[in-house]
Amino acid sequence: MRPGVVRGWCPGAHRPMASGDGLIMRVRPRLARLTADQALGLCDLARRFGSGVIDLTSRANLQLRGLAEADHAPMLRGLAALDLLDPDPEVEGRRNILVAPNWAPGDLTDRLWHALVAALPDLPELPAKMGVAVDTGDAPILSDASADFRLERSATGLILRADGAELGRPVTESTAIPALIEMAEWFVDTGGVEAGRMARHLANTPLPGDWTTSAPLPARAPFVPGPTGLGPVYGAAFGQVRADALEALIRASGATAIRVTPWRLFVLEGALSIPAPGFVTDPRDPILTTHACPGAPLCPQAQIETQALARHLAGHVNGTLHVSGCEKGCALPRAADLTIVGRDGAHDLVRGGRPWDEPSLRGLTGTALTDAMP
Repeated sequence: MRPGVVRGWCPGAHRPMASGDGLIMRVRPRLARLTADQALGLCDLARRFGSGVIDLTSRANLQLRGLAEADHAPMLRGLAALDLLDPDPEVEGRRNILVAPNWAPGDLTDRLWHALVAALPDLPELPAKMGVAVDTGDAPILSDASADFRLERSATGLILRADGAELGRPVTESTAIPALIEMAEWFVDTGGVEAGRMARHLANTPLPGDWTTSAPLPARAPFVPGPTGLGPVYGAAFGQVRADALEALIRASGATAIRVTPWRLFVLEGALSIPAPGFVTDPRDPILTTHACPGAPLCPQAQIETQALARHLAGHVNGTLHVSGCEKGCALPRAADLTIVGRDGAHDLVRGGRPWDEPSLRGLTGTALTDAMP
């Protein structure tokens, strides 16, 4: 098995990342929610200054693609006018907080999110990829989402659990944030920065015993397209939506807000369930278990085109399929039933593993790739 590829920093709003189609800017909506006016304003910015494509990320953020260098400053002013920008770049970079999308105003998730944002300056310097999941509804729903520190419920109360550990540490609402700061300091003091992520660090460094005493409640299945108490849920193939299509759906459905999830799905609060061509509306659609990054030529590190191949193969794999342009595995940084990895224009196959794991077959092209499929 090859060691995991260490991925770099994430593109923020203040610090965009260059890609094959221009700059990428990441927008972190507070509590993963935008009012309808904010969402419509963001669609307008995506068209005026970018390619008109908006990405839904695995941390319930939004990415605007295709910006020119000269348009970065006007885009920042536009985001600020929509109240979608942290004035302090350091705060924006640290605000990697994922919340369960079924939170309600004033509930525990909402209160903990605000307490955590206020405490961000007290956290030690952590690797840029690290984040916190506030998953304190009646059952965990973010268990498979990317996070390093998890606030969840147990059978008897609230717990703080390190990602990669089966058990967590009992806390209360008032002690949860101090305990998280203590865990973050332990991560740094015990050499975790070199590992980069909590689960990777725990593979070689045990937690203090009294931090692993309470099990979280059994996880609940994540959202799927269809009606919910909040509003209808729609999906986006490979997490990409066109600004024009999203704007049209928001206006036609009468949505009052949009909630972004880590599953390439979004919830339209208070909306009518209406037909939505171009979006995923069937929970049985195999595209929901098919993952692909933008691929070549949009990503300069990608070795192959990805999304056309992923669409072609969707539904032909029993389980999850991941088509990754390179070993980094940005679209799905965990195991899939079948992973296709680009290498020098050809395809490697990894069965039941991650893009950086040892492939079972290498260098496949054309019919050789088709013949190797299960």
